[in-house]
Amino acid sequence: MKTAPPEARPPAGAKADWTIDQGWRAYSAAEHQVWTTLYERQRDLLRGRACDAFLRGLDALDLHRQGIPDFARVNEELDRLTGWSVVAVPGLVPDAVFFDHLAHRRFPAGRFIRGAGSLDYLEAPDVFHDVFGHVPMLTDPVFADYMQAYGEGGLRASHLSQLHHLARLYWYTVEFGLISTPEGPRIYGAGIVSSRAESLFALDDPSPNRIVFDLERVMRTLYRIDDFQQTYFVVSSLDALRAATLKDFGPLYRRLANAADIGPAEVLATDAVITRGSQAYALAQAAQ
Repeated sequence: MKTAPPEARPPAGAKADWTIDQGWRAYSAAEHQVWTTLYERQRDLLRGRACDAFLRGLDALDLHRQGIPDFARVNEELDRLTGWSVVAVPGLVPDAVFFDHLAHRRFPAGRFIRGAGSLDYLEAPDVFHDVFGHVPMLTDPVFADYMQAYGEGGLRASHLSQLHHLARLYWYTVEFGLISTPEGPRIYGAGIVSSRAESLFALDDPSPNRIVFDLERVMRTLYRIDDFQQTYFVVSSLDALRAATLKDFGPLYRRLANAADIGPAEVLATDAVITRGSQAYALAQAAQ
C-alpha cells in the first residue's frame, strides 16, 4: 500500500476526493497495445496459478475487449456483482482519502500505463496493476467485503497511530497474498498477478518462505518494497480472511505496541510453515 503524504492537496483538475475523469478516449493506440500485450501474457500464465475467484472476475469483467478498460463500462458489471466501482485518481492519494474510498466500496486506480519499453518495471502503480491486478477480486462478494472492512479499519487506525501495522496486512494479503487450494497455493494478491516474474517466483521458486496466515504475525512482519517478497502468507480461504478482520482490533493494537517487528525472512518456531525458503534469491541480490 503506497499513499501520498497526508499534507498533500489534490492537484489541479482533481476533485476534493482526489478523483479525476479517466479520459479513456485520450489513450493512444500504442497505449492500448501495451495493455493488450500485458493482459494476454498474464492471462495465459495465470491459468492454474491464480485462484478461482480472480479468474472468474477476470472473465466476468471482460477486461480485454477494448484495450485499456473504460472504467464506466467496468463499473456497470462490478456494481451489479458487488456494489463496487473503480474511480480514477491522478496518482498516489493520502491515507485518509484511500481508506474513505475503500470504506465506500470505491477502488482508486491510476489512469496512466507503463511504456512499451518497460513492461516489467514500475516506479508507481499504473492502470494495469490497479485494474488487472486488483479489480477482478472485487467481483467476489467475500473479498469485496474484506476490502470494505479494511477501509473502515484504516480510518480507525489512522487515529491510533497504527497505520504501519495495518499497511502490513494490506501488503501481505491484497498485494502479495496466496490462498490454499486442494491443488496447492494459488495467487490472489494484485502485486503478484500483475507481474509475470513474481507470478512464477511466488509459487515455484525455492527461495521464499510460505507460511500459513496468522493476523498478528502478519501485522508484525516487515516487507520488501523493492524486490520479490521473502515470505508469502497463505490464507485458508477468503471467508477466513474476512472473518479475521471483522473484529475489534483494539486489543491487537495494544499487543502490537509492545511486540518486536519480525524480519521479512524470519521463520518463528510458532509458524505453520508450508515451505521454508532457502532465501537464495535475496542473498544473491544482497551480495551484488
